[in-house]
Amino acid sequence: MQATIYKSTGSWYQARTASGEWISCRIKGKLKIDEDISSTNPVAVGDEVILSIDPQTGDALIEDILPRKNYIIRSSPHKRGQKHILAANLDQAWLMVTVLQPRTSTGFIDRFLVTTAAYHIPTSIVINKIDLLDAAAKAIVAEWIEVYESMGYPVELISVKTGEGIETLNSRLRHQTTLLAGHSGVGKSSLINALIPGLALRVQPISQWSEKGMHTTTFAEMFELPYGGRIIDTPGIREFGVVDIAPEELSHYFLDMQKYVTSCMFNNCLHLNEPGCAVKEAVEEGKIHFKRYANYVHILETLQGKK
Repeated sequence: MQATIYKSTGSWYQARTASGEWISCRIKGKLKIDEDISSTNPVAVGDEVILSIDPQTGDALIEDILPRKNYIIRSSPHKRGQKHILAANLDQAWLMVTVLQPRTSTGFIDRFLVTTAAYHIPTSIVINKIDLLDAAAKAIVAEWIEVYESMGYPVELISVKTGEGIETLNSRLRHQTTLLAGHSGVGKSSLINALIPGLALRVQPISQWSEKGMHTTTFAEMFELPYGGRIIDTPGIREFGVVDIAPEELSHYFLDMQKYVTSCMFNNCLHLNEPGCAVKEAVEEGKIHFKRYANYVHILETLQGKK
């Protein structure tokens, strides 16, 4: 039978059939793994799978993974040199960020956006905890809106605590499968609780010592929205490592650089010290924000294996 993976807990998975039946299942030993997507989790939330029943134990087994339309992958947080699939078969991704408690860096934002651009997943930025903003934080938010909306990334301002902006999100989630990602403590689980009354996902306060979020969500899990659509809650991401992108291709996934890369003197220009670089010229003229360029250089050095 065919089913959709809703929760991954490492060795066991929760799947749902088209008729609404919930099935606990595990991977069959000889499951064929896609060698092009070598990851620590061969089956991800959002995957469409084929199940069979083990005649000896009665357990449901994942026999096969149907072709994915897309997925989001990053470097594994636990196993060096390996990859981890956050989720598969997405209509859109929302990156939830905060300026205060905890602070999200633009480097983190840009690494996530590069990855979703590489896999052709429409992405929005959701800024939570706007009720906490002082004048300096409001200036940062204004800069983010100017930079990212100019590239076509919608930016939504919300406060889960006060309810501001939540209703706007409802309309954009309808009939979509949406990945929700971000640092621990930005309010992902709290937002899902607000969107799905009665769900009551566990949440934890921000650490007063480090002002960083503490992990509450341990495994990725997908939830049905009451008005149609599905949303995937993910464990908090401390660092988002970009993988499977060649250094010479990186600038193509920076949407503000795309229109300049074809004007560089050299086809393989990395936009560092090459003469006739249209990207660096655009940075110097203020057409590309200097922080975006700095983040590009940092990601490029990571892909090249430099410290």
